[in-house]
Amino acid sequence: MNKFVKPAALAGLTLLAVGAGFIAVQSNATENDITSFESRVASIGRETDSPAFDDARLAGLPTPVQRYLRYTFRDPGTRYAVVRLSASGDFRRPGSEDFNPTTADQVIAAGTPALMFSATTPIVPGIWARAYDFFADGEMEMKAKILSSLTVVDEKETPELNRISLRRWLLESALYPAALLPGGPVTWEPIDDTSARAVVSADGMQAAMIAHFAEDGRLTHMVAESDGDLDTPYHGSGEHVARSEYRLTHGQMIPMAFTISRMAGGRLYPFWKGRIDSIAFTAEE
Repeated sequence: MNKFVKPAALAGLTLLAVGAGFIAVQSNATENDITSFESRVASIGRETDSPAFDDARLAGLPTPVQRYLRYTFRDPGTRYAVVRLSASGDFRRPGSEDFNPTTADQVIAAGTPALMFSATTPIVPGIWARAYDFFADGEMEMKAKILSSLTVVDEKETPELNRISLRRWLLESALYPAALLPGGPVTWEPIDDTSARAVVSADGMQAAMIAHFAEDGRLTHMVAESDGDLDTPYHGSGEHVARSEYRLTHGQMIPMAFTISRMAGGRLYPFWKGRIDSIAFTAEE
């Protein structure tokens, strides 16, 4: 700087520097929180026995669920405790009709309901939103921050939000199907030849979804049994998920494409559609 630089310019540069410093500090704190939550979920997963595939135990399940599990587990010896995945696609923020390209990561415990979801969504050039949903031991936390710094959503646990988060773990379970085996937190109730009710119980709560299956065994979609509140500042678990593009991964058939939607009044309102870019399964340690 020299004597020709005007005071207003100096003040502007100072404000930019302060703003950049604030964003850097807050962004680092946000990423530290995300890493800490991911580590906690992974620890819970490693400390929990995950169900093992046992063909003899499938006999007590509804017929379409038996067909699904036999279709899914190509290697009956497959065992794992923690799942880590990355996904990309298009996301619609609550209250918006526009979709934006989004990337997301998840860490999930397969044997007990615990998960951490984090995502980054561009809003306009140079401006992004960083969001995460955490759920473990029956309690959730949800935040969204502009520039990873300015909090615009900050939801703490309530009985209803905890139950929605429990349902979120169930909604995602086709990505870690060991969670759906007999002996885990999910039980099955018969409906008909192509559907069954999945009920997850944990930490004094229950949540349920109706799972629908194709004739070859694929789980095609899961649906909540009641409408969602479309006026909330968050999407929560969504009430409907469609799954497709199954691929053999870690001895299992895993769906690589998805569309997650809100549902009310007989209509679907998609908000997150994309595909799994990478997925890794880690056994108990």
